[in-house]
Amino acid sequence: MTAAKRDPGEGTLERTEDGRWRLRFERTLRHPPEKVWRALTQEEHLAAWFPTTMEGDLRAGAPLRFRFRGEEYPPSEGEMIEFDPPRALEFTWGLSEEDIDQQERTRFELTPVGDGCRLTLLSTYDRVGKSARDAAGWHVCLDLLEAELAGEPRTGTSPERWKPLNRLYTERFGPEASTMKPPESMPEYQEGQRG
Repeated sequence: MTAAKRDPGEGTLERTEDGRWRLRFERTLRHPPEKVWRALTQEEHLAAWFPTTMEGDLRAGAPLRFRFRGEEYPPSEGEMIEFDPPRALEFTWGLSEEDIDQQERTRFELTPVGDGCRLTLLSTYDRVGKSARDAAGWHVCLDLLEAELAGEPRTGTSPERWKPLNRLYTERFGPEASTMKPPESMPEYQEGQRG
């Protein structure tokens, strides 16, 4: 039996030295690091691909607040860990699934490649059960980021894109990586519901 071929845009799951879980995505983009950096840090670009606002000073050590656009969810707090234009952006954020969980740590790295760059996304967290769900979410976000950078219109809804990717990552990572489903407050992401 041969393993299914992995698309280069797919994320991978790995265990960190300190026992946490990490999603890794690498995308080669046809845009220079400076242009991608603006899409990672400026609200007019973030709104096209990132699920929340990112409010606060763009400097290491600054407190951050994240709000879902157009939703009534409570904001989450975080901190800017690294802000090194146009190379590295790292922050903590997210609502904890349990009081014992550490906040999610998200890092974007940009490396020049020819006229474009390689974008590496690292998302580190405590619970393996959210891996398929979050990998599908980041995959959709990165697809939307690529469309934003190319000036392409957004097509389809996020739930329509997310559901097949969630099934793909569940198959790739295994059942233990898909025990945490989308929140009940997001019924459009539940399997069997229309996006």
